[in-house]
Amino acid sequence: MMLVQATWNEKQTFRMIPISESCPYVECIMDPDTKVFVVISKIRKTALHMLPKLDEYGQPSMGAKGRKEERHQIEVFQEFYVEDKIAVKDLIHLFATNAKTFDFETFMITEEVASK
Repeated sequence: MMLVQATWNEKQTFRMIPISESCPYVECIMDPDTKVFVVISKIRKTALHMLPKLDEYGQPSMGAKGRKEERHQIEVFQEFYVEDKIAVKDLIHLFATNAKTFDFETFMITEEVASK
């Protein structure tokens, strides 16, 4: 995987993108607000989600209480959430080819510490 700078919720952060088909992850991203590292694997699972109910024209159906919804089974990728900074660094050094040259640690600093 390769580390790249990215924007998430209008804030600067970093993500890891796969550089080969054999990579076990779809992507990884550091949430700049919570400082949680989200790892999206290639493992698929079935999850239930509420989605808008569509009419015959493909438009969301409206009811007395607003938009109608219905439950659907959707195949999604398994996600992992890593909160421990040491574990995040270990994962990055294990999988990112440019971990030594990309300064990912500046995106891991909390704002209270950065403002001091």
